[in-house]
Order: sequence, then C-alpha cells, then structure tokens
Amino acid sequence: MLNTTVPLDKRTTEIIKTTVPVLKEHGETITKHFYKLLLENNPELRNVFNQTNQRKGAQSKALANTVYAAAANIEKLEEILPHVKQIAHKHTSLNIKPEQYPIVGKYLLIAIKEVLGDAATDEIIEAWEKAYFVIADIFISVEKEMYNEKENKIGGWTGFRDFMIIKKVKESKDITSFYLKPVDNLPISTFKPGQYITIKAQIENELYDHLRQYSLSTAPDNNFYRISVKREASSHPFGIVSNYLHDSVEEGSVLPISAPAGDFVLDERDHRPLVLITGGVGLTPIMSMLESVVELQPNRNVIFIHAAKSIDHQAMRERVSEIANSYEQVKQYVVFSNPKNGTDGDKQGYIDCDWLEEVIPTKNAAFYLCGPKPFMSAINHDLQIMDVSDKDIHMELFGPLEPIAK
Repeated sequence: MLNTTVPLDKRTTEIIKTTVPVLKEHGETITKHFYKLLLENNPELRNVFNQTNQRKGAQSKALANTVYAAAANIEKLEEILPHVKQIAHKHTSLNIKPEQYPIVGKYLLIAIKEVLGDAATDEIIEAWEKAYFVIADIFISVEKEMYNEKENKIGGWTGFRDFMIIKKVKESKDITSFYLKPVDNLPISTFKPGQYITIKAQIENELYDHLRQYSLSTAPDNNFYRISVKREASSHPFGIVSNYLHDSVEEGSVLPISAPAGDFVLDERDHRPLVLITGGVGLTPIMSMLESVVELQPNRNVIFIHAAKSIDHQAMRERVSEIANSYEQVKQYVVFSNPKNGTDGDKQGYIDCDWLEEVIPTKNAAFYLCGPKPFMSAINHDLQIMDVSDKDIHMELFGPLEPIAK
C-alpha cells in the first residue's frame, strides 16, 4: 500500500497552504517559464516532451493544475492519488525515470523564484523544495510499481521495443489503421480495452524524437496491436507525427513503441447497459471496448453512438455495422454534423440532450465518452441534465490531463 503521509513539519505545511492562492493566480506563468528553463538547459529532454503540447501551452497548463492540486491537498495527498496514477500511466509510457525528478524540481523552484520575485522568500522556496520531493517520491513509488507490472507480465517490457507494420488500412477520409507485430517475434503483453501505446517517431531531418500516444483500437489480441490515427490538417508542427505515419510509414516499416498503459479502461465487472459515445477519432479506444464487450459479455446491452462530419469521415463503419448486425443487443447510432445528403445517419447536426433521452432507455448504465474536449464537455453536460451519476461517466481526453467542464 502506498504511503502518502506527508513527513513535513507544521511550519512547512502552513507555508505551502498559504501559497495556494498565488499558485492559482500565477501557476500557468510559472510552469511555462519552468518548461522554457528546463528545455533550454536540458535539450535532450525534448526527446521526451511533446513539443506540440508545449507550443499550444497544454503541457504547462496541465502541470500547473497538478502543482496547484498538490499544494491544496498537502495535508492529505491521498486525495490526489487517482490523479497521480493517471499521470504515472503517461510517465511510464514515456519512460520517465526517477533520476529526472531532481532535474525537474531544480527548474521548477527556479521558475517559482523568478516569476514571483521578492514574494518568493527563501523560506517559501525552502518549503516548496521539501514539498516537491515528498510529492516526487509518491510519483516515483507509483511508477516503480507500474514498471514492475509491465516487465513481469507475459510478453511485457519496459522502455521501447521495435514493432513492424504488418498492415496499413485506410478507415475513412482522414483516419488510417496500423497493425503492429514485434520484430523479435516474441510474445506481447495483453492490454485493457481503452489503453494506449506510445510511438517513438524518429523523423528524417528532425533533431529530436517525437513521442505520441495512440489508443489501441481493437480488442486485446496476443498477436498484434492496432492503432488508428487521424491525419492532422497541418503537417508541422502540430501534425508532424500523424502526417509522418500517413505518408512515410508503410507495411514493413519499424517503429519503437512502449508497452500499453492508461486508466481509461472498460470495467468488465459491470454488467449494466453500456453506452459508448464518441466524436471523430475519439472512437479509437471505444472500438477496443466495443469489440471486447461482445466477446467477454455477449449478452450485455450496448448503445454505440458516433458523431462525425459526414459518411466520408466515419471510420470503421463496416466493422461497427458487422458487430451491430451480429449481436442484437448492440444498437448503433450515427450523427453527422455536415451530411452529404439529408438522409445520411440517424441524426443530422449535433448530439443533444433530447435526442440522447430518446435513444438511451435508462440512466442506470455505464457511460464512456471520448472525443475533442468541447464535444465531451457538451455530452457530459447533457448527461448531467439527464441525472446520470458522475460515477457512471468515464471520459478520456487526448493530450495532457485537463479538467472537463461539468
């Protein structure tokens, strides 16, 4: 059992608590400055950090939220343990090591001092140094357990392992699937429906590696993994990896990947109706859940709802229809925001609360949502209006962890 008891003296704890309002106000400025300092002085870490998220500011915002949450809960860090585990899944997928934590701590403290100026007294910096290493120890402990679990599973590994693309399939106008098998032909570890892998893209003429996490889009299989990737409209910098995969990676290409990770997973112990709601490429982890549930729980009622621009953008259309036609307890609905004609799909426009109440017969169900953040915020809001319990709503946001609006 993880020990989250904070070995901090009373004065240090009081100082951390008094800085909570300051972090709420200046947290994002501090973390942006932190990343700038860290990467300028340790450029090799650009091989780890997602440079797209850096440019968008998403990484600094996510770190600010984490630092703020830790400060606000400094006397009861067990409260943030679920959040720590979410981040730890990301860290182990990226192969973050314990020896990197002191480097991060050094530049975080420098950033706090430089942004806050005279307000960051020596006493405050000393208190935050103590608190940082307590929090870091929690992350290191959680991640050690995860690394051990990955390595000790049948077919498991840590770090990156070479996989070959054995099949490349165009699923829609902008989404392509890649099937991967290990180059060493040894067993691969199974995974939980909804988990992801990290790909290390080593792109010609790029100074640093690009690490990207992609959901596994098929039911667990002992022989291969499958990811389904949307081509981003811009090729550089924001879509550099997706365009590389679409344009340069072919059958026979080799990609280093990390072992499956992630905590957005199907609860196979729940036998209530299952409602799967997806937007665009957000269908990828949900496809894994759909394919899995009909194998593992063939009598479970499932409602699969997918929103896309048009039929040309509806990925895996034939596979979903095959499942729905083969299992009478599976009902599928498609919503097109920009249909090619007025008869396409089950609804034109956008998903709304009234329509959800028509197609979902009960709120006593398990709901899984995945898609762009605005999409999930809207659906989550609709489910709240329908009085669906928070504990029954599970969501996955691609990219750094951020809160979803209620």
